[in-house]
Amino acid sequence: MPNIQQQKKRVGTAIRQRDENIRFRSTVKTLTKRLQSAVEAGDAAAIAAQHRTLVRWVDRAATTGAIHANTAARKKAQAARLVAGGSGS
Repeated sequence: MPNIQQQKKRVGTAIRQRDENIRFRSTVKTLTKRLQSAVEAGDAAAIAAQHRTLVRWVDRAATTGAIHANTAARKKAQAARLVAGGSGS
């Protein structure tokens, strides 16, 4: 545990940032699973809605730095392949 006041504040900031990053990454995983179940169900409206939501969250996560830009691009490409009916894994 730090003794310096500024470092004590920095520890709290780092914890909050870590929690935010975990929230983004977890939500992206959840939305990917929802997209996959929508594709398996075959509902076109649900697929479009889930894909749009997933892409927005991935872009937001990359903008905030929760995931790397290349990781975001890869996840979006995987989602697009899944929607198109290719091998999404």
